[in-house]
Amino acid sequence: MTATSTFRAPWFARNPHIQTLWGKFVAPERPVDARREVWQTPDGDEVVVLRANAELTAAPRFVLFHGLEGTERSHYVPSLFRSVAQRGWAADMLLWRSCGGINNRAARFYHSGETDDASWFLNRLAALYPSAPLIACGVSLGGNVLTKLIGDASLPLPATLRAAAAVSVPFDLERGSRHISLGVTSMYEKWFLRSLRVKALEKASRYPDRFPRPERIARIRTLWEFDDLITGPLHGFDGATDYYTRSSAKHFVETARVPLLLLSAADDPFLPRDVLDEVRQRARANALVHTEFVQHGGHVGFITGDSPRRSRSYLSERVPDFLAQFVDRAASGPQPVHDAPDSATVR
Repeated sequence: MTATSTFRAPWFARNPHIQTLWGKFVAPERPVDARREVWQTPDGDEVVVLRANAELTAAPRFVLFHGLEGTERSHYVPSLFRSVAQRGWAADMLLWRSCGGINNRAARFYHSGETDDASWFLNRLAALYPSAPLIACGVSLGGNVLTKLIGDASLPLPATLRAAAAVSVPFDLERGSRHISLGVTSMYEKWFLRSLRVKALEKASRYPDRFPRPERIARIRTLWEFDDLITGPLHGFDGATDYYTRSSAKHFVETARVPLLLLSAADDPFLPRDVLDEVRQRARANALVHTEFVQHGGHVGFITGDSPRRSRSYLSERVPDFLAQFVDRAASGPQPVHDAPDSATVR
C-alpha cells in the first residue's frame, strides 16, 4: 500500500545532491553515544557491533544495517540512535565485515545480497533478549539486504521481529550500478571505489589465490567493474550481472513476511527514477509493504525544516514512528533459530 507522507523538501534543499550530502558536509551531527563490541561470527570471522542501552533486556531493540562503506560515523546513524533512545529503545548496529575499522580475517567481504550475517545478527539478538521485540532498519545497501532477508522464505527470521523499514534501497542493482557512473553522480562512485580498492588490495596481499592481481584491482574505475572482478566471483556469483540479478531487492518485495516501510525519493541520484514505479507495482501485491516514495529527498537525505539552521532529518522521525506501530503487536511468522550466544569483546 502507499503510505501517506508528510515530508516536504525545503526551499534550501530541493536539489538531490544537496539532500544527499547535507548530513555529511553541511550539518553533521555529533558522534553517537554507544559502545563498540567485537563479535565472533559462526564461520570464525569478526564483526564490530555498535550498541546503545544494551543493558535494557525487555525494551524494544532497534537493529540497524548500514549502507555501502558505512560506519558509525555515517550521517544517519547518530540521528536514528538518538531518536530511538528518546523512546526508551535499545539500539544495535551491525557493521558489515571490513567496515568496523578492523580487517576481517576471512577473504570474503559483504555485499548487497549477503543475508547470512544479517540473519545471524537478528537471531542472536532474539536469543539474547527473548522478551524484547525487534524492529529493524536497513539503509541503502543495508536496505537491500534487509528487504531480501524479509522476502526470502528460505531464510530464518526471529519470531520477535515485528516490523522493518528500508531507506533509499537500490532495488535494481544492475541499473543502479550503471546509473551511478553517469554525469555528476559518478562522484559518489569514485568516493566508494577509493576505499573499496584499498580493502581489495589488502585482501589480495593475504589471499592472492582468491583475488585478481594488484595491478588489475588498481585499474578498476567503476562499481560494475569492481563487482564483476571481485564481489561476484569472491562470493559465488558468475560476475556482476549474476550477482545483481540474484541479489536485487525488487524481487523480494512481494513476499515480505513482516510489515515493511520502503522510504525512497524519485530524485535519488543512485537509481533511475522509473525503478520506483516497478517497485510500487510489486508492492501492491503485498499488504504488508508500505511504499513512501517522495519526489525530492536524494539518497538517504530527507532533510526538512524551515531554514538551514533549523534543518532536521525526516527519516530519523519517520522510521521510528512507523516501527512503533508494531512494537506491542503479537508477532507472527517463522520461529527464531536460537544459536548459543558466542563471546563478545568490548572495545
